[in-house]
Amino acid sequence: MEFIEGAFDFQTSQQNQNINLEVAVKVRDLRENMGLSQREFASLIGKPQSTIARIENGSMNASTKILSEIAQATNQRLTIQFSPAF
Repeated sequence: MEFIEGAFDFQTSQQNQNINLEVAVKVRDLRENMGLSQREFASLIGKPQSTIARIENGSMNASTKILSEIAQATNQRLTIQFSPAF
């Protein structure tokens, strides 16, 4: 039973990591398309540069609150979508 629980934990962790990386790419692309450095982007959002760096390198699990703040500060619309799993 421990093996099954461990495999489930690994799968869940892997899915979360994939989500973090997808968010990382989207946030970095947005910032770069705006022509801003991480420091300038962070100032616009009202967050420390280190927060932007952690989001962009995938090490931070960005909350919907932070993503909403990014969307609002950059005049974007935040959408969340469910898609069939592979």
